[in-house]
Amino acid sequence: MTTHKRKITVIGHKNPDTDSVCSAIAYAELKNKLSKSDLYVPRRAGGINAETRFVLNYFKTDVPELVEDVGTQVKDIQIREIEGVAGSISLKNAYTLMKEKNVVTLPITKNGYLEGLITIGDIATSYMDVYDSSILSKAKTSYRNIMDTLDAELLVGDENALFDAGKVLVAAANPDLMEGYIAEHDLVITGNRYETQLCAIEMHAACIIICEGANVSLTIRKLAEEKGCTVLSTPHDTYTVARLINQSMPVEYFMIKEKIDSFRTTDFVEEIREVMTKKRTRDFPIFDTKGKYRGMISRRNLLDMKKKQVILVDHNEKSQAADGVENTEILEIIDHHRLGTMETMSPVFFRNQPLGCTATIIFQMYQENQIEISETVAGLLCSAILSDTLMFRSPTCTPADKAAAEYLAKIAGIDVEVYANEMFLAGSDLRNKSEEEIFFQDFKKFSNEDVTFGISQITSLNPEELNMIGKRIKPGLPQFRENQQVDMVFFMLTDIVKESTTLLYAGEDAETLLEVLYGHAGVDGSIELPGVVSRKKQLVPELIRAAEQM
Repeated sequence: MTTHKRKITVIGHKNPDTDSVCSAIAYAELKNKLSKSDLYVPRRAGGINAETRFVLNYFKTDVPELVEDVGTQVKDIQIREIEGVAGSISLKNAYTLMKEKNVVTLPITKNGYLEGLITIGDIATSYMDVYDSSILSKAKTSYRNIMDTLDAELLVGDENALFDAGKVLVAAANPDLMEGYIAEHDLVITGNRYETQLCAIEMHAACIIICEGANVSLTIRKLAEEKGCTVLSTPHDTYTVARLINQSMPVEYFMIKEKIDSFRTTDFVEEIREVMTKKRTRDFPIFDTKGKYRGMISRRNLLDMKKKQVILVDHNEKSQAADGVENTEILEIIDHHRLGTMETMSPVFFRNQPLGCTATIIFQMYQENQIEISETVAGLLCSAILSDTLMFRSPTCTPADKAAAEYLAKIAGIDVEVYANEMFLAGSDLRNKSEEEIFFQDFKKFSNEDVTFGISQITSLNPEELNMIGKRIKPGLPQFRENQQVDMVFFMLTDIVKESTTLLYAGEDAETLLEVLYGHAGVDGSIELPGVVSRKKQLVPELIRAAEQM
């Protein structure tokens, strides 16, 4: 059985397309075949579009789990799985457990849920504070706890019963005087004095504790049983018993029940770090998503924390990455786009090639490592190439992309042209989607030093469908721009057959930018771009160049 050291996330960009999702799946599989220890898992940073869903269904592949924030979570760090204890255990046992486990806080749980916390400071306080003689009954202390604390033997009574009324007193006076001190329900600590024992029982004491292991006569035992008086025998002397007996009280009487600072396994470390630094609390309980107790963490756990490890595919710009990426350890970046704004704390494996698709790079890596490509992976990689290159029509397509797709198609058992048409038709069926879903299904942000803009793209074989989508999306562009907090937005309606794009735009400087770029800005927020089908190669670089000239 293989033991995996760490789980490493392989993930594409936000608003993932077919290349982003399929490349993550294929690369995770390649890494798992090459790794002897770590486990690589494919994830996605956004919703699945119709085209990608068609591909995954066609090749019977599960949709990767959605991870919108890849930041390190509580579940990713070392949680100390300190087992919860019952609220009925004694202070003495709690202290013993703390020493054994080398902890200063114990969780009190019931049926898996946290009831409270007891700290070593709480126990110290319980020893040092001066309590009245009825504290033992107020705490509803069980005779089992008293027996355990005093190493006592039960001679008469029920060990599961509670001492829940009366006071504790030491019968040191003459038996004649004791009648004035002992009240009903009291607990009496005494020695080998028959008269005192008899007096306590006759005065309806709840319990008598016989010290130094003294013999208890059958008469006393029988009378105690008749009167409902518990009788315990301990080897300790009266002083020791009087000193120890408060340690038998249950921890639930002293535990912290309210205003407990706690976290969930799904909380992000960067969010809880600030909370922890402001609190004097040393340990914090952790709950799972159902609210059940999981363990404890302390500030030291954060100091020793190892960040979540990720591999980025099909992007290298922070604006396109899943949230929290700055709080992870990026191990690798596999991409085919321009160099972006991603920063790493240490050198990483970075592979960036001027190809039409990330999947082509991953195909090459399978071949370089002489790893056999399964029919499923071949289908996914081929689909990604066909999608990104618009079935080889995009100017980003290279001979390497086409050769890879045709090679993979043979392994997958598909006809490239027939399959591509089915895939594009599935992807362009947007009738039942909202304007927001359509716009953001393939949306990316870009920036230079002065300007930020977002570009969404829809491709279709049907010009009438593109025209209909354009009419639906255009009125909402200003709101989309405002929501994304960018200077301008563009929406590419790309006709695969005609190899042209209708570009819709919104933003104060969008029209000026297009005039710098094309000499005119079209009509009423729309411009025709014959021959333009690639966002990456034909639009983004030109927009950035024009922005620098403004």
